[in-house]
Amino acid sequence: MNPTEPTNKHIHLLHELGKDLQYITGKTPMDHTQSYHGNIENFIGFAQVPIGIAGPLLLNGTAGNSQHYIPMATTEGALVASYNRGIKAVTLSGGFTARTLSNQVQRSPYFEFDTVSRCLEFGQWIQSMQPLMSSGLSQLSRHARLISIDCLYEGNGVHVTFSYETGAAAGQNMVTIITAQLIQQLLGQSPHQPTHHYIEGNMSGDKKANLKSLSKVRGRKVICEALITREVLADTLKSSSEKICKFWRTGTLAAVQSGAIGNNGHITNALTAIYIACGQDVACIAESAVGMVRMEARDNGDLYAALTLPGLIIGNVGGGTALPTQRESLELMDCSRPEDIDKFAEVCCAVALAGELSIGAAIAEGHFTAAHQSLGRKS
Repeated sequence: MNPTEPTNKHIHLLHELGKDLQYITGKTPMDHTQSYHGNIENFIGFAQVPIGIAGPLLLNGTAGNSQHYIPMATTEGALVASYNRGIKAVTLSGGFTARTLSNQVQRSPYFEFDTVSRCLEFGQWIQSMQPLMSSGLSQLSRHARLISIDCLYEGNGVHVTFSYETGAAAGQNMVTIITAQLIQQLLGQSPHQPTHHYIEGNMSGDKKANLKSLSKVRGRKVICEALITREVLADTLKSSSEKICKFWRTGTLAAVQSGAIGNNGHITNALTAIYIACGQDVACIAESAVGMVRMEARDNGDLYAALTLPGLIIGNVGGGTALPTQRESLELMDCSRPEDIDKFAEVCCAVALAGELSIGAAIAEGHFTAAHQSLGRKS
């Protein structure tokens, strides 16, 4: 796909795919008479961000083999072209393989007591109540499932982290409401009453990058891998496995020295563009873009690449996913049904990996600046 060709060619492609997109293409205007309650307060209008399309992306995922076109909302020239190049390289080499390993979203209320002994007794007691809370959770939510309760003690206070599975929802509001209800029901039975408590003590990792998200799970943990052949590396990425790996080792060492969490190049670009197009909570890029990239040059010149995202906060129900443009974007990706949520996560991870490959090749070969000069600046 040539990013300099007329946009109507890409719209024609969507028609060939049977995609009659009313809101993305501007055929149907957004309704300014609605209040959009639940999405916005003091509503006055819309921030209209251009949406480009990348793909096709060939994926072997949890749900089997599938092909996807990716809507990406951005104002950064060269971004969609770069991701499209990475996607093309992997698809020509046989496609991406991805798996979703787990789903856990946390809420971490904080409790403080008069003494350390009362704090410890409370923490042990609330952990012992997990079976009772799990059995009663179905009355509070049809979708949430309590996975674990962990305690971190500090002085006479304790951070109690509740981890939940959240179904097809991103889950931050879900776990907040459920945890508040559980605490309200339980505190009356507590062996000791806290002097004060908060629904969140800033331990859950909500909307911030942290080492806990990297080493454990927040949202969905997804791993995606690809093997790009030597011929495709030369023809499509204009590079070689040795040169890309050399740059990636340099970048990983720099990430360690700068104190970065993870060693990725620009996962934020992929996820932000998809999140805006698909109605996700864009602030969750903070934890979602924490990831680890692995690059290995094979003896025959092929390149093995893998990306692990342990904190992917996404959903295809709730939040902004019901807005017309965002719903069309999810349908365009073939990720709009609740049962498609793991596939959605795996597509996001695959696109992010494609971008790591493309930018790695561009910098390794000295093409990075020229690409932004030609595509990222107005004449």
